[in-house]
Amino acid sequence: MNNYMITNLELYRAFYVTAKTGSVSKAAKELFTSQPAMSQAVKSLERKLDAQLFHRTPKGMMLTSDGEFLFRYVAQWYGLVKTAEQKLFELKNMAAGQIRIAVCSAICNYHLVSYLEKFCLQYPSIKVFIQDQPSKEIVQALETGVVDIGVINLLNTKYGSSLHIVQKFQIQDCFVAGSKFHNALRNELSIQTLVEHFPILLLEKGSSTRAYIDQYFAAHEVEFEPQMELGTLELLLAFTKRGLGISCVTKEHVQVELDANEIFEVPVIQKIPARIMGIAHSNEFPLSTATQAFIKILLANE
Repeated sequence: MNNYMITNLELYRAFYVTAKTGSVSKAAKELFTSQPAMSQAVKSLERKLDAQLFHRTPKGMMLTSDGEFLFRYVAQWYGLVKTAEQKLFELKNMAAGQIRIAVCSAICNYHLVSYLEKFCLQYPSIKVFIQDQPSKEIVQALETGVVDIGVINLLNTKYGSSLHIVQKFQIQDCFVAGSKFHNALRNELSIQTLVEHFPILLLEKGSSTRAYIDQYFAAHEVEFEPQMELGTLELLLAFTKRGLGISCVTKEHVQVELDANEIFEVPVIQKIPARIMGIAHSNEFPLSTATQAFIKILLANE
């Protein structure tokens, strides 16, 4: 018999939530237990496995290499358990359910919102939870069963056969400016000239959009420091309208402002390639009734 077999799954639950929150106290609060009980559960699991799973630091609980290895498998188990609980709930409550979607907020605003509107009208009792995440984290969330549907960048995001792409669509990034720069930027110019003579506004690092734009500049061997780095496309748009710089945004997201001549697209010689996006779900987990209904709406509008 395997000496490492542990029948108390609550120890793994305590380990998982502690790893996700990075804090024993936060994990205890989420699981409605005491901090000493949570700490004891983690230590008990470490003793049973004869492995140190966390580095205990002043900033919180950090996974060791052994802890990271264990977490990959426990996360899949935890996702399966949550899916099983939700399936049972749906079987007992046919008029209830939920769908969990992970997507960049900007893409949700101009691509998914019409589908969601139809879904909510047809299934008003189904709860919709939307998480704003970059593509890399969305892939992980899909693979571990944390979300049901995810929208990912297919060009620069690694994903395996465990994911099924339901629908593909393109989005186009572009440079835009406010009226302050209209006379100076009427003629087509190179991106090297653009970054050398004008203040550039970009999203903060960490998002898939920023990573894609960084790759675009690197491909053309253009190095520079942006004048400002902002957290959302909404802020980029607001700052651009006020003439604080030239921003790189998703064209579909600002089409209304372009049509109203509040901003204009800056003509550049080296066009930004379109991004191929995919709406995906996991092949490893059974699709909930709500997820199947949402996918049906997606496919009906192709």
